[in-house]
Amino acid sequence: MTYSAISSHTAVAQADPLLKAPDGIGAAQPGPAAAAALDYTQTSGSRPWQLSVAPMIDVTDRHCRYFHRLLAPDALLYTEMITTGALIFGDVPRHLRFSAQEHPVALQLGGSEPDALARCARLGQDWGYDEINLNCGCPSERVQKGAFGACLMAEPALVADCIKAMQDAVSVPVTVKHRLGLDYDESYDFVRDFVGQLYDTGCRVFIAHARNAVLKGLSPKDNREIPPLRYGVVSRLKSDFPDALFVLNGGLSDAEQIIEAATTFDGAMVGRIAWHEPYMLRQISQRLWPDTAVPDDAQIVQEMVRYATSERSHGAPLRSIIKPMLGLFNGRKGARQWRRHLSDPAPLATQDPAILHEAFAFIEGAAPESVA
Repeated sequence: MTYSAISSHTAVAQADPLLKAPDGIGAAQPGPAAAAALDYTQTSGSRPWQLSVAPMIDVTDRHCRYFHRLLAPDALLYTEMITTGALIFGDVPRHLRFSAQEHPVALQLGGSEPDALARCARLGQDWGYDEINLNCGCPSERVQKGAFGACLMAEPALVADCIKAMQDAVSVPVTVKHRLGLDYDESYDFVRDFVGQLYDTGCRVFIAHARNAVLKGLSPKDNREIPPLRYGVVSRLKSDFPDALFVLNGGLSDAEQIIEAATTFDGAMVGRIAWHEPYMLRQISQRLWPDTAVPDDAQIVQEMVRYATSERSHGAPLRSIIKPMLGLFNGRKGARQWRRHLSDPAPLATQDPAILHEAFAFIEGAAPESVA
């Protein structure tokens, strides 16, 4: 099967009124003319999953993704998980609008009804997303009550139906993000059979969070830390399904480890590290794609001022736009003053993006490589 993500930036489905992307700010817009369609085949030499930023609730919104794109021009970015109910019954533009500069960008869906997932996948494609991903890894109780997320791993036949319905509805790749098991069952057969049933639908991209999901007794935060990491299981899956792609996720916290994962597996997906230490995205990007230019500190700040000015003119609160930037200079002299100024209610109340320049003065006045 050929996996080519051809973004349908201007396509509008006629049968469903939800599928119309409005004109103007925030609507899906064509990317730069020079941008080619992503090729998701292993034979193309292209590795779009080599570095990706995980979907994170209340983190990877469109402002965060715009900022991350500056740091890692070739990385694959994911939305927060968006439920089918939020799209079918909620404010579609609020959930799906994004900037053309974010490409390649994937939409992660949460749901367990094939028809609803197919409808929302088609909606995502028509808004211009390059990939549709199904969440089979979130262990939160709220998600479990909705009968989706990690608990879906106990119903691989249903997940296969969901994947097939989405594949039939869109031409972009449909992928899955999953755990290695549920609760304390570490049987390899369980995850092998789960992957196998999805593989039989034609799914060829598996983003494996290399831990079990404990559905009772652990918080989402604990589920990211307590269940043991089992990278060897992902290696075994890669061996058992040689023409599928396996992206490693979970416990990747330093640049060398991430680069090793990105080259040993078919890619590395980073999570909280991109939020707490976003500068690491730039370091990794420069190592993986040495020929791709990455903006320097001053250019990043200037571009975010420009972006914030545009977004403010359409009502976006300044705090939301600059929040992902707080950790940009962590570990450098002036970082504390940078964070303090951007978190201070008084400057934030002005809603003036120029406070980024004011905060950056604390960094510019310090030795570039000195540590606080």
